[in-house]
Amino acid sequence: LQSQIDNLDSTTVTDIDGNTYDYLTYGDQDWTVENAEMVTYRDGTPIPQITDQTEWESLTTGAWCYYNNDKTKPRLYNWYAVMGIHEAASLSDATLRKEFAPEGWHVPSDGEWTTLEEHLIANDYNYDQTTTENKIGKAMASTSGWNSATNTGAPGNNQSLNNSSGFNAFPEGNRNKGGSFSLEGLFAFFWSSTEYITSTAWTRYLSSYNSNLNRGTNYKRFGFSVRFVRD
Repeated sequence: LQSQIDNLDSTTVTDIDGNTYDYLTYGDQDWTVENAEMVTYRDGTPIPQITDQTEWESLTTGAWCYYNNDKTKPRLYNWYAVMGIHEAASLSDATLRKEFAPEGWHVPSDGEWTTLEEHLIANDYNYDQTTTENKIGKAMASTSGWNSATNTGAPGNNQSLNNSSGFNAFPEGNRNKGGSFSLEGLFAFFWSSTEYITSTAWTRYLSSYNSNLNRGTNYKRFGFSVRFVRD
């Protein structure tokens, strides 16, 4: 018990802008359980806020926005920001890229997301207490904000029972590659650092109406939420 008390002071990480994020330990990984909020790369280089739809649509460098350009909403980032692609030369030359995450942390790879998924399944976070298949969405979802759903084990069904894992994924929706906003209340999208093809990268997402942590690929120009894993 004493060691747990001693550790209470060290369950947050602070980014370059002074935002603090709670984190939790899942097996051998430490994950932040709040979404990225900073507007500068680790070295202090600004990440541009892009509100204009047409400008967002043409980007191949890092940018962030508020959902619906509403500053009361959390921040979404394109994949170029996640990868520290801050100007044209760094798109093709990875050695010129900035670090996005705070010191000692990084944006999770596709494989690190899979490790988290497998840990949660094996440790009884499926809604039906099975330890096979992927039914961990409810355990990862926030206890509010989801569109109502009747599907068994879905985040939108009886939301007060969500979030047993503490991951607290909130349905922020996304910014589409064309610059418009959609799916708030329906989906929580998160980037990985793993490219799929030149135009797309691997993502994870929760839906209000299914019980999985879903895996897919999306265009790098989308705006999604971001979490961090300890190095």
